[in-house]
Amino acid sequence: MDPCCVCGFKWNSALAKSGVQNMIPKIDSSPWRQPIFWLALGLPALVVIASIATVMVASNGGSSDAVADDVQRMAQIQTANLGPDAVAAREHLSALLRMDADALQLQIQTVSGDFDRTGTLRLSLLHPVHARADRSLVLQPTALGWEAQIDLDRSHDWQVQLQPENSRWRLQGRWLKGQASLVLRPALRVHAAALP
Repeated sequence: MDPCCVCGFKWNSALAKSGVQNMIPKIDSSPWRQPIFWLALGLPALVVIASIATVMVASNGGSSDAVADDVQRMAQIQTANLGPDAVAAREHLSALLRMDADALQLQIQTVSGDFDRTGTLRLSLLHPVHARADRSLVLQPTALGWEAQIDLDRSHDWQVQLQPENSRWRLQGRWLKGQASLVLRPALRVHAAALP
């Protein structure tokens, strides 16, 4: 056996002839076959691809706001109109939203406050993630309250808003998956000292 070739490695013949035995062997392969080369090339490439994917997801159309209210953005401050919530709190309005067992009919009944029984109400059902799945209904007055027909997906929670057509007041709540009814209340609470 040739002393210059041990375990597939070729020793530098000059070093082998000089008797130096403990030198690092020379590897006879291309850089494309080295794992460290692919690690040094692959990790930065993976970071670039992940960065591009993150930018695409972040810039995907639509708003990611948890509240669907119209807002004004000025000088790093975001403001929303809370007037309808304050009116509902001041007038102590609350309502009960119920759905029948077939999930086809919604009923609204008043719990407290003075409601205009002759006008229609607008009910907004906001999907927790996808704005395109939001639903809006016009509820017609009945002898007991207001009603509307709907085929509603009850496999997830809904954010619910109820208001008259003139948007003078607003009630809201979170309708949990599997829940048959929900009490809608104002988003704001008015303290007794603040009441006129």
